[in-house]
Amino acid sequence: MTQKRQLTFWQLWNISFGFFGVQIAYSLQSANISRIFATLGADPHNLSFFWILPPLMGMVVQPLVGKFSDKTWCRLGRRIPYLFLGALVAVIVMCMLPNAGSFGLAVGGAMIFGLISLMLLDTSINMAMQPFKMLVGDMVNEEQKAKAYSIQSFLCNAGSLVGYVFPFLFAWIGIANTAPDGQIPDTVKYSFYIGAAILILCVLFTTFKVKEMPPKEYAEFHGIDTSKKEEKAPSMLTLLKNAPSTFWTVGLVQFFCWAAFLYMWTYTNGAIADTVWGTTDVASEGYQEAGNWVGIVFAVQAVGSVLWALMIPKFKSIKLAYAVSLLIGAVGFASVFFIHDQYLLFVSFLLIGVAWAAMLAVPFTLLTNSLSGEHIGTYLGLFNGTICLPQIVAAACGGLILRLVGGAQVGMFIVAGIFLVCGALAVSLVKEGKKA
Repeated sequence: MTQKRQLTFWQLWNISFGFFGVQIAYSLQSANISRIFATLGADPHNLSFFWILPPLMGMVVQPLVGKFSDKTWCRLGRRIPYLFLGALVAVIVMCMLPNAGSFGLAVGGAMIFGLISLMLLDTSINMAMQPFKMLVGDMVNEEQKAKAYSIQSFLCNAGSLVGYVFPFLFAWIGIANTAPDGQIPDTVKYSFYIGAAILILCVLFTTFKVKEMPPKEYAEFHGIDTSKKEEKAPSMLTLLKNAPSTFWTVGLVQFFCWAAFLYMWTYTNGAIADTVWGTTDVASEGYQEAGNWVGIVFAVQAVGSVLWALMIPKFKSIKLAYAVSLLIGAVGFASVFFIHDQYLLFVSFLLIGVAWAAMLAVPFTLLTNSLSGEHIGTYLGLFNGTICLPQIVAAACGGLILRLVGGAQVGMFIVAGIFLVCGALAVSLVKEGKKA
């Protein structure tokens, strides 16, 4: 194995810069999907079902991107071809989804069009997102991985911040924030259009700035013996059986964390429309104002995440940082239930951002430090199942849990807080390093 070289800050930055644009697209989806489908006519008790598609597509797409990109090499590299293709499709679909109610279709037809667009959007975002995690695993040594994933976390949250504030900003400059029944306001449409343009520009930047390692250099960097007779690549099932314990224990923590955030993305609009604006009528001006405010509080969450990402490296133990971050986030979730002022929500979402910062950086640091480089893309793709599966389970159970907490969408924030406490307790099971 050759000595793993140190990369400069700007080399680390360039590897992840395209993630800024991808995250704008993802944040627009996260903040507006419930708003879009509620505006099209979805029942609140069925809203969580619309959130099954995004993680389901991620669970299918990301392992395949990892597996195939492990065996890919062309002029553009190993991971970048998948990144570029995913971004291109995402740009097209981002221009379609917010127009689901504008083609004169009946409610059912508009819902189907929106679902197909959502499926394509999340498939393409997942295809574009996963290569950035793999590029860090491919090109960064163990000593710098925490720094590299922290940079990626910063760019992720910066992209989220931009995407979240777009609808509020457009309403502030006078663009219509209401629309005829069943149609999506122009503030949301323009947000998706501008987000699509930024996405493709950011991905082009990474495509031209980053030169991936050719196969020989990659093998030397990761200590892969190329002199051995090439064997048939192990199946994903075989790799799962041989996965380090870190894969499974961090995956358990992930289960609780991502279920909690799925409920935040699904129910924030309805929760604060009810508790702050005093309305559950999706056609009302108050509901649409609450929809814009969702972007603002999610942006505050992103700010909290950026600030806390600077604190995580100061902990002597990365596991302690992980557990403390999740407990702080749990307090943030629970506090939403008791707040009826739109500005006091900033405190809650700053605390939620603490948990988000840890979720973006710590799991991938722990996992990649426990892996060899030979199947890292496939393992990272499979590890995405620990992000997607909890969202699928949470989405499938969302309507039932909503009924159990009395039908008020804000009650789901208490549930989310309990989940994060469980995640913090599960951190104690995680073992670090390749011996894990």
